[in-house]
Amino acid sequence: MSAPVKLSELAVGARAVVREMPASGSAFLRLREMGVLPGTPVTLVRTAPLGDPIEIKVRGYSLTLRKSEAAEIAVEPAISE
Repeated sequence: MSAPVKLSELAVGARAVVREMPASGSAFLRLREMGVLPGTPVTLVRTAPLGDPIEIKVRGYSLTLRKSEAAEIAVEPAISE
């Protein structure tokens, strides 16, 4: 197992599994409603030219997050095979 990192720190194309999310906040409630839960695999698809926002692929669809929101989500990077 890899050490958890922030979702905002992943490289483009990197895959990871969500490990922890904040328990409060309307943005995080909305993310949970959309299926971003601990144990969910995600892929960082791309970042905007200035680095904010970022686009992730989760459960078969694309989702855009502010970098500040992504910085509060802990993920475990997937091991490349």
